[in-house]
Amino acid sequence: MHLEKKFIVLQILLLSLGLLLSLFYAQHQILTGDQTQMLYKGYMGAYKHIWINYGNAASAVGNVPGSMISYVVALPVMLYDSPMSPMLFLIFLHLGSYFFLDNVLKDIYKTDVRLIFLVLYWLNPWFLFENILYNPSYLFFFSALHIWSAYKQREKSSFVYSLLHVTAIGLALQFHYSWIILSLISLYLLYRKMVKVNWYGVFFGALIVGISLIPYLQAVMQNSAIAHHSDDTGRYIGWGGVHVYPVLKSFIYWLRYGSFFFPNKLITSAHFDWLGASHGVQMIFVYVYKAIVFSIGVVSIYFSYKANMYFYTLVKGKLFTRNALIETKQEWLLLYVFGALIGVFISSILSPIIFSYWHLIIVFPFALMPVVIYLKDYAQAYMPKLLIGIVLYFVFINIMGAIDSRKYSINTDYIQDTKTYIKKEVISN
Repeated sequence: MHLEKKFIVLQILLLSLGLLLSLFYAQHQILTGDQTQMLYKGYMGAYKHIWINYGNAASAVGNVPGSMISYVVALPVMLYDSPMSPMLFLIFLHLGSYFFLDNVLKDIYKTDVRLIFLVLYWLNPWFLFENILYNPSYLFFFSALHIWSAYKQREKSSFVYSLLHVTAIGLALQFHYSWIILSLISLYLLYRKMVKVNWYGVFFGALIVGISLIPYLQAVMQNSAIAHHSDDTGRYIGWGGVHVYPVLKSFIYWLRYGSFFFPNKLITSAHFDWLGASHGVQMIFVYVYKAIVFSIGVVSIYFSYKANMYFYTLVKGKLFTRNALIETKQEWLLLYVFGALIGVFISSILSPIIFSYWHLIIVFPFALMPVVIYLKDYAQAYMPKLLIGIVLYFVFINIMGAIDSRKYSINTDYIQDTKTYIKKEVISN
């Protein structure tokens, strides 16, 4: 009861902290080909009304289908002409993802679990490191919309929620090929009879998605190269399953998402040159920093493994039995999480590439759930001090990530760099 009275205050404070860190990340992102692809498409639409109806180039396959990548940059710029407008829209979507997920947890658990999730999701470097103009960064919103709309249909069908569920998959498709994981989750939900589907909603959702893809299909008819990778690697659908290692690596990423073993692009690229100290002093800081983050990361991987084993014990026997009764709301949630794990497994088998962390980031919110529940059941006595420690550690890692990592630098001015790029590549041409 004491925590329930203070939760709103804590929620506002922690959300505000996360928003400040998001803005800090956004302002110091280093422009690379990932961002410039999106900026070019968006500003061509906003400034010259030339709409490019396909997305960013993808690994081993063609450009991501659809026009959404152009719109998420162009429309905010048309509303307010600033390079920060698309970033503010992205941060707004991230905030929306949290509220969708929290709405599900609010119906299942008390405020202690919601607080654990708030810290582990909203302040997590895995999450905040994606405050960058990059197509996988948008996937959190569609993941959250997917589980929220599914949860709303666990007892009765709904035209609106079925429509939103299909739309979540269809819009994710226009940002990244990992949309297939959401589709596989939905198939698992149907198999386990975990949702009551309104097929009219499914039809109209599919119709909306199909209509939104018409400009892309027209573009492919005019230039078939859009749908093919320029560098033919000779790989094929099912390559991951044949070579086994890609599948194993995908499961390792699942464990890493629930741990503090953050992306290498965040933790291995720190040079501490911003200290202005001698090279020897910088190297001391580099080695100490890496020793700390890797040590904590390795220990937390084991903790994530324990949490996932606990998660398995809670639902074993009900994973594939289609008519097995789902007795509690928590069981429903955990079975959904298992569906996400199935999605990771099958997609890694089908994939023609070895996944990197951003290829699976769509399941990050779901990979956290076993850890959240494990903490709820086994760490209640230590929770206040533990969460304070986690918040402080996350803030430290996030600040380091925003000023000294592969994707961000304290010496970078995103707004000025974007203005320079747009002037050269869009306005002057």
